[in-house]
Amino acid sequence: MPIDATEADFEASVLERSKEVPVVVDFWADWCGPCKQLGPALEAAETKREGEVVLAKVDTDSNQALAARYGIQGIPAVKAFRDGQIVDEFVGAVPPAQVEAFFDGLAPSRADELLAAGDELSLREAHELEPRRADIAVALAKARLARGAEAEALEAVEDFPDDFGAAGIAARVKLAEAGVAPEAWTALDAGERTAALDALLEALGSLNGDGGDHRDLIRRAVIGVLSDFDPADPTARDYRRKLSAAL
Repeated sequence: MPIDATEADFEASVLERSKEVPVVVDFWADWCGPCKQLGPALEAAETKREGEVVLAKVDTDSNQALAARYGIQGIPAVKAFRDGQIVDEFVGAVPPAQVEAFFDGLAPSRADELLAAGDELSLREAHELEPRRADIAVALAKARLARGAEAEALEAVEDFPDDFGAAGIAARVKLAEAGVAPEAWTALDAGERTAALDALLEALGSLNGDGGDHRDLIRRAVIGVLSDFDPADPTARDYRRKLSAAL
């Protein structure tokens, strides 16, 4: 059943709860005909997902401060919260199919659950379910690299040349096959990313004029390692500058 959220408990019932499971908030009022039309579709979508998404209802007449806080100008207004933040929203009595699609975008898929599990068997199943997802392919490739299966790792990512992480892994395998910067891969496997980056940049600097192919592969490998950093991390910014200077 939907939660009746109020100004008094919104922080706990919606914002804090959304750190555990997505919460969809229906801003409505008893006099609103479209709200009554939309309500059953929202409730049916919540019921179908068996706890993977929670539905909360806010009566805008009784909770005007909340309505003002979230800029509600027309109802029904539906906002989805995850980790205390709005991640999606719509206004109006949309068709049930659109409601279902909205909830589908919030509930974790089977592939997401397998990706979160993280073991190679689960990742392989996730890749089979959603073969076009680069994040799953990269995670699978990393699991294969962890057991030394470089050819299998390359197979997992070769269809994602435009993804930085995937391209980096493909470059790593090709460089390792050529015997380039082996100390970088040892460091990376040990979780020592900065040591791996230093080794790659050193290898880049040692190339002579005919090392064009290796130069590009090292560039891709460095960018692939950097893709695992927070973009705002000053270490990542520093190594991006070093890479640009080396190129």
